[in-house]
Amino acid sequence: MDRVAALSHVTLRYQSGAQALEDVSLVVRPGERLCVLGSNGSGKSTLASVLCGLLAPDEGTVTLLGERVFDSGRAEPIDFAAYQRARRGVGLVFQNPDDQIVTTVVDEDVAFGPENLGVAPDEITVRVERELRRVAMMDYAKADPTRLSGGQKQRVAIAGALAMEPQVIVFDEPGSLLDVRGRRAIMRVMGRLAADGATIVHITHFMEEALEADRVIVLERGRIVLEGTPQEVFGHADKIARLGLEEPFAARLSRRLELPWTCDADALEQAIAHRLDKTRAKLPSASNAVPYFDDSPSNKPAIAAEHVSFSYRTERKALDDVSLGIAPGSSVAIVGQTGSGKSTLLRLLCALEVPDAGNVLVNGISTRRKRDRRKLHGTIGYVMQHPERQLFAETVLEDVAFGPTNMGLSAEEVARRCRAALDLVDLVGFDDASPFELSGGQQRLCAIAGILAMRPRIIVLDEPTAGLDPRGRQELRWILERIGEQGVTIVQVTHNMDDAARADRVIVLDQARVMLDGSPREVFCAQTRPALHDAGLGVPTALDWALRLGLACQPLTLDELVACLDLSIRPAQSEEV
Repeated sequence: MDRVAALSHVTLRYQSGAQALEDVSLVVRPGERLCVLGSNGSGKSTLASVLCGLLAPDEGTVTLLGERVFDSGRAEPIDFAAYQRARRGVGLVFQNPDDQIVTTVVDEDVAFGPENLGVAPDEITVRVERELRRVAMMDYAKADPTRLSGGQKQRVAIAGALAMEPQVIVFDEPGSLLDVRGRRAIMRVMGRLAADGATIVHITHFMEEALEADRVIVLERGRIVLEGTPQEVFGHADKIARLGLEEPFAARLSRRLELPWTCDADALEQAIAHRLDKTRAKLPSASNAVPYFDDSPSNKPAIAAEHVSFSYRTERKALDDVSLGIAPGSSVAIVGQTGSGKSTLLRLLCALEVPDAGNVLVNGISTRRKRDRRKLHGTIGYVMQHPERQLFAETVLEDVAFGPTNMGLSAEEVARRCRAALDLVDLVGFDDASPFELSGGQQRLCAIAGILAMRPRIIVLDEPTAGLDPRGRQELRWILERIGEQGVTIVQVTHNMDDAARADRVIVLDQARVMLDGSPREVFCAQTRPALHDAGLGVPTALDWALRLGLACQPLTLDELVACLDLSIRPAQSEEV
């Protein structure tokens, strides 16, 4: 078989008439590692569903694993029997693991797919153990997946897909909810699968991940607009930027330093090392900043946790003796390995859960009693890990208007707030669209607009940039900066160390406890980096590059890294005689 999947002039429209794919022709070869890029709403997940046999198009032909499953030229375009045969050899890891998990015990969930394929029980046992070990979830084999963190659920979903031993496996944003160690583990899994001859289609918003592919395609409004090797595709810098994407960090750094362009990190590192003069003066290390939060009695925190512990009816504590205070108007990033307690902490800070021990105070009001929690209505805006699940109305405007309407505001004020919120998240013009027909990233922005329309003084966000394309991530950062300038307290859980570096303060959780708490420079300094590594966490990309190059400075952003390197590596204008 010279091709495992072939699409010819495929067009797919949703019931609303929106066109998700338009005249797409694509061949996937056996053993190929194909990466699919594109902004939110470009058609990536729709393409994944077509390749997996979950969606049939309206026009064109689709062949999967030698089966002509769809042909619009036939009297009966869909061959249901062919689809059923082809699906046995194709696996899909959904962007949202909750769409894939079907049982209440982890190992039973991983066994579900092989059981439906009729695999022998003894073989199922072998596969389940093998795949749980592969994704580092063997210790949770008997756990309830609904009680796991988002990242842990994603690992279970991946194990379930791999246990079916598909010939082709499609990964739809598998690392969006994972920490640094988790994403690297999944990339290693993909690497081993590719080495074993598996065919992989990988949809991602992480540009560095695309560098591992044999071939990259880029979608825009349902069409393939770029195709080639990673080096070839990222060489179209202007077009990549116009599409709402970005070059890998190495490519951006090589341009800023006026070195020969490359998106190969190893090649760039060698080029920089070659240019660095051995006798150059070492830049001094950045001094540690004073922690943002002052514990003095005069500075009343917006949120405080006092010796808080919490568990989900299990022996293992989700949080254990956590104490912290968050100053009004500050921005705080909470980071930690998957399962460290980050999302649980947010739910407690939002008064969605009550601690088993200790106390949570919001603007000085304890969340323990229900009648006191009512006083906090409208004070805190909570954007959950999957904010699209907060959507329910028939139109975007109705969804955004729900919160401010329930606050008893006038129709004119509700309309004004909705207009401002939609403008802030760049969804103007989508008023009458169904929120369920938006892309995943647009759904996230719609849910955030609904929170912003209520004008809370505290906004708590759980992985707000997960699933967003590079442009969407940048826009959300800008949105948070804008509302932060207005004195709103912002608390966000993130796996993105570059986002954490932008906060006033970083809180690191490890095994249900606070491990580190301070400014970004304090948390990512030389003394704390070994602890971060042991906890499965990384550092901001710019700092990682500085460490690889042996620089004495501690840059947290691309601009700071360029400033560190600028004078050292640019070719000298003249030589001393």
